[in-house]
Amino acid sequence: MNIRKIAEIAEVSPATVSRVFNRNPGVSRSVAQKVRKIALKYNYHPRIPDKLKNVVIITPYNSVYPVQSCIDMLLMALTGELPKAGFRVEILPVNSLDRLPEIRFCAATAIGVEPSELADWEDKFTEPLFIIDRSPGEGRFGKNVFFVNSDETYGMELALNHLKERNCRKVGCIIHGVPGEGNASLREKAICKALKKLDLPDNRQLIHFSGNDNSRYVELVGKLLKQNVDALFCPGGSAGIMILYALSLFNKKIPDDISLIASEQTFFSSYAVPPQTTITQEYKQLAEKVTTLIGQAVSGEKIPAISTLPYCLISRESVK
Repeated sequence: MNIRKIAEIAEVSPATVSRVFNRNPGVSRSVAQKVRKIALKYNYHPRIPDKLKNVVIITPYNSVYPVQSCIDMLLMALTGELPKAGFRVEILPVNSLDRLPEIRFCAATAIGVEPSELADWEDKFTEPLFIIDRSPGEGRFGKNVFFVNSDETYGMELALNHLKERNCRKVGCIIHGVPGEGNASLREKAICKALKKLDLPDNRQLIHFSGNDNSRYVELVGKLLKQNVDALFCPGGSAGIMILYALSLFNKKIPDDISLIASEQTFFSSYAVPPQTTITQEYKQLAEKVTTLIGQAVSGEKIPAISTLPYCLISRESVK
């Protein structure tokens, strides 16, 4: 397959096809969509000159779910790995996504952005899109949309098993976010499954959602303490900081009175008193995987629709 053949099928000139791939103005939206669909159908990837090896990183405009610290850690990892493979990076907030057709790029990644906001990608672009730290859920995405995420089921069980191995017998869970957004529902399902598997109490009153800000953590910690939990598992968000603050208000000490596992925050977790045991996505490995997949995709190689990496547990002093 080549540009001339695509032009013949689309019933346009080769110059028009070239203008579509090069983001030049003067091509109607309907013609551009037709050309892109034909290219996708025949798995055609235009040759990318080195000077056009730009990767757009789409980020949220505001600090929404997940919180900015997770986005920052992913962003730092990506901006470290992509240039090593010869790619240049351009960062574009999702609320400026209408600018993307004006930008010449060979691939895009999205972090901290809901997949539903990018559901029409295939209608607009032939370049591959890599959505990081999300799963497709029930959504349907084109064959040039790929997901690179971490194994939430494994991560939740990893934390809860660590608590059980250290004789915690009643674990309260506070999941950052709200059901249906980000990975909140996926984590809830994984936590329920792990509690049953590990023969730990799985009473629904022991599992809560914090919402998208930090305003409910004190209230929820209070509710869980009334149920005599001996450990807290709080994935996502700024839970590590907020739980430490909340427990201080209730005159509870970590880990003497209660054990804690939260999500890793590079600039806080290891410096807390005591240093916090955390679960963490392997951000460097995620960035390396995305970088490798981008290189393969722009070369026309077939790559998996979903790539999943394991979580890691960092054992410190907040668990007995």
